Amino acid sequence: MPSRKQRRRREKLQRHEYEYVIETEDGEEIPVERPVEPAKPADKSSARPARGRGGRGVPKPSMGRVAKRTAIFAPLILLVVFLTSGKDASTKIFTGVTLVAFFIPFSYLVDTIIYRVYSKRQQGGSGAG
Repeated sequence: MPSRKQRRRREKLQRHEYEYVIETEDGEEIPVERPVEPAKPADKSSARPARGRGGRGVPKPSMGRVAKRTAIFAPLILLVVFLTSGKDASTKIFTGVTLVAFFIPFSYLVDTIIYRVYSKRQQGGSGAG
């Protein structure tokens, strides 16, 4: 449930241009004229680059990031293997280590693919279309 302040802010944003108001500390709303928008800089190099809808950028793939991810998921993989397998301990360890060994290059491959797709979109050329 939104707070009173959040509701007022949302209501203020929903108003038409001619209904801009300033809210005082007491909660009174004082109507004002439309606020003046700041002038855009003439020089494009000084302006911040426009960000798309994507949010944060995708970092380059690195083995350090893959190692951190493996450190998180390896115990989980081993736990699942130990709980679901009914064989002896050596078979469980071999299966778990094999799965982790496949996880490392696969994780790096996924990072690489995601980075390439992100780079292509940033350059403006979409591969599909």
